[in-house]
Amino acid sequence: MVEPIHISTREEREKWLSEAHYNVFQLKADQVYIDLLTDSGTGAMSDRQWAQMMLGDESYAGATSFYKFEAMVQRIFGMPYVIPTHQGRAAENVLFSLLVKEGDVVPGNAHFDTTKGHIESRKAKAIDVTCDEAHDTQAEVPFKGNVSLEKLERVLQENKGKVPFMVLTVTNNTVGGQPVSMRNIKDTCALCHRYGVPVVMDSARFAENAYFIKTREEGYATKTIKEIALEMYEQADAATMSAKKDAIVNMGGFIATRRKEWFDGAKMFCIPMEGYVTYGGLNGRDLNAIAQGLDENTEFDMLDTRIRQVRHLAERLDEYGIPYQRPAGGHAIFVDADRVLTHVPKEEFPAQTLTCELYLEAGVRGCEIGYVLADRDPVTRENRFGGLDLLRLAIPRRVYTDNHMDVVAAALKNVYDRRESITRGVAIEWEAPLMRHFTVQLRRL
Repeated sequence: MVEPIHISTREEREKWLSEAHYNVFQLKADQVYIDLLTDSGTGAMSDRQWAQMMLGDESYAGATSFYKFEAMVQRIFGMPYVIPTHQGRAAENVLFSLLVKEGDVVPGNAHFDTTKGHIESRKAKAIDVTCDEAHDTQAEVPFKGNVSLEKLERVLQENKGKVPFMVLTVTNNTVGGQPVSMRNIKDTCALCHRYGVPVVMDSARFAENAYFIKTREEGYATKTIKEIALEMYEQADAATMSAKKDAIVNMGGFIATRRKEWFDGAKMFCIPMEGYVTYGGLNGRDLNAIAQGLDENTEFDMLDTRIRQVRHLAERLDEYGIPYQRPAGGHAIFVDADRVLTHVPKEEFPAQTLTCELYLEAGVRGCEIGYVLADRDPVTRENRFGGLDLLRLAIPRRVYTDNHMDVVAAALKNVYDRRESITRGVAIEWEAPLMRHFTVQLRRL
């Protein structure tokens, strides 16, 4: 399908952004020209996915759609036990309700917002063990999403008996959609298991991660994406997935595990939170679409077309000298706001400011992945300024043309060209205690 998009005026956008309290999540969709807020649930389904939706079985329990979905998850991930949920954060909620308790410590390669939120809301601690190379946005390192085994082992040693599992995110969204190598996946699982700690893989973009293993890691060029995916999950204990990314559907997710005790325990949380275990908050037609999407998007040509579009936007930014997390990742370009808005102090949130400036320039909606998203430290209540401060331009799958990407790049160039004149940022007027970036209210300084 195609749909019309509305070109607004700068005056209109000034008014709309002010009414949204300088939080682009609060904008109405028809106030946005090109929407790169997220790639989650915003992709376009294929003809075969739409055909599968017409075959959906809406039986409450034991629907044929569930068994089709279950078989596809088992085939791709190699894990026998599968529970559907309505999206990735629901999968985390169900599984973490079983496994995480107050005082626990959960290491991970840069937990994304909902993952960290589910951990911290249970009065546990999320500790980032991403490799140091990830923090130099201009370094050309092929697997910046990797776990630092030294950092991980330190956490495991210092918190024996307090680590219910480790979260391994593929690809690593928070540091720029960066992939994790097969070698690092295997070494991370082996290290955790040596300490008796299971590994849960956050799998929203696992197929894109497999693509980078195939194209960047020695020994995988001749393997299929499906073969690589199976190898990725061989040593993991469980997976949570938002199917809204690499299964290219508008809603859906699941838990997969090889631990029967986790499966049996999680079922007891799924039923009151999501619904019966063969539908998990989803329609039968959704389950069919997920199964088809998983099959299609674990083929090289599909992924190659998608990732080349991300690379196209990166090449345009290279022409304009705009700094971003290099090399380009699988689902988005992450512009380094600290290197663009050098006059805006970190206390005034450069990436959020850049997000606002890009919207005002051309109606392009991106997303801040930085100091606002990082939330406050749960103990000190101080802002966390230790990580990267990035503007994410997440590209929906099979939606926009390269011409749209050229418009985005030109708009960002216009902002970049006047960056010296942007000397003030934004201040928080109201915020939620957890995952504040969705609803925060800001004012321009």
